[in-house]
Amino acid sequence: MSWRAVLLPASAVPILGLLAYGLTRDPNIIESPLLGRDAPDFTLETLDGGTLSLSDLHGKAVVVNFWASWCLACKQEHPYLVEAERKYAERDVQFVGIVYQDSRSNADRYTRQMGGTWPNLMDPGSRTAIAYGVYGVPETFFIDRNGQVAYKQIGPVDRQILDTWIPRLLTRAADGPTASDTFPGVGRSDGYERRSPAIGTEGPATVKERQRR
Repeated sequence: MSWRAVLLPASAVPILGLLAYGLTRDPNIIESPLLGRDAPDFTLETLDGGTLSLSDLHGKAVVVNFWASWCLACKQEHPYLVEAERKYAERDVQFVGIVYQDSRSNADRYTRQMGGTWPNLMDPGSRTAIAYGVYGVPETFFIDRNGQVAYKQIGPVDRQILDTWIPRLLTRAADGPTASDTFPGVGRSDGYERRSPAIGTEGPATVKERQRR
């Protein structure tokens, strides 16, 4: 047996290991480079004509939810956001919605129908969504009191997710250790498939979703 015959299989072991690891990964989960880092700041116009900057909320736990009126999963999660807003109304928590590839009129109609009192912001050109690495909705970012991203949820949030992450953010004092030092991560809701609007439209992303409406 030649030395090449011995070394070639050995050199392939690391590659095979990486391939095996890749097969165990959920392809719908992309690790966010924002975890443990400062959340990208933004100054956007609210649906009622005001403006809001993320930097204005420093010292509070912030839940930033990217959503659209055409998104069925957004409608699924919305009651939990409304419930959590009421539950944590007396705490230092601020919910913020950012409209993703949707019109102001659709977004305004949606919020009036679905409820909730948190500010919802328009995102022209999806610049903020791009800065956060969003490419489908819903996606939700949990930002600690220091302005750092502690957790990203791909797909709809529910009561368990909100009641797990909001208290974790609140236990971290402003200008102290970040929540992401202990609890970093990305989660994906079971059964969730990413949705984006069809090209040239402001509506459901796929024929399947149109059929389900």
